[in-house]
Amino acid sequence: MNKGRELRALLRSGNALGGHVFLNDPAITEALARYGYDFIWIDAEHGPFDKQTTLLHVMAANAGGAAAFVRVASQEMDVIKPVLEMGIDGIIIPMVMDETEAEKALSWCLYPPKGNRGFGPRRAIEYGREDLQTYLKASEESFLRIVQIEHIRAVEHIDAILALDSLDAVIIGPNDLSASISRLGDSLHPEVLALGRTVVQAAKRAGKPVGVSIAPDEHVIRTWKEIGVDFISCGDDISFLQMGANRTFAMTGHHPTH
Repeated sequence: MNKGRELRALLRSGNALGGHVFLNDPAITEALARYGYDFIWIDAEHGPFDKQTTLLHVMAANAGGAAAFVRVASQEMDVIKPVLEMGIDGIIIPMVMDETEAEKALSWCLYPPKGNRGFGPRRAIEYGREDLQTYLKASEESFLRIVQIEHIRAVEHIDAILALDSLDAVIIGPNDLSASISRLGDSLHPEVLALGRTVVQAAKRAGKPVGVSIAPDEHVIRTWKEIGVDFISCGDDISFLQMGANRTFAMTGHHPTH
């Protein structure tokens, strides 16, 4: 836990790789962490996680040696606050449209006077074991604040979003980005990739890491690497189950009947 400082350097290095978890069992998160992922993206936006389950996944990621990133369900204070108290290593805020939304959401992540985070750390302060003043001095650097760029409006405001001091990185969501230009299901369409390049170029100018969340497909991975993203979140428990099953079917000659 509290891997923020080392993660900032890792994201800039171009070598960071994360994986997604959608299923409830924390053992899946621990396993993916032990397999070697740098961070585990715990999807509390689309996954069936309540706060207790999210906490267990955070603990499992750290137990496996990986950083715990949580994508929250919304930009609201009551959603963001309890996740921060879990001692996460990174928070991913979805569907940010412009700098005003981004600044408000990020304000819930920082204590006054820089932000509006309420005080009540639990695991984040090692259950009271860490000295309070030491924790407060380091709290801002202890985890990453990331916004997800997944709408054309956000791309139009990308320079202003990246100018926010409280923002550590951005990550592109190609599927929703494609939907925002009526191309859902075609996330490799030239128009979608052009928007991605705009985000990447803006992030390079701002000196902030930019990543992408994608499926474990060789062509897709190569495409986004060529565009120039700094880090990738790629693959998830469900897709790995499907890939493993399909490979087994191919090797055994099995043809599913349902």
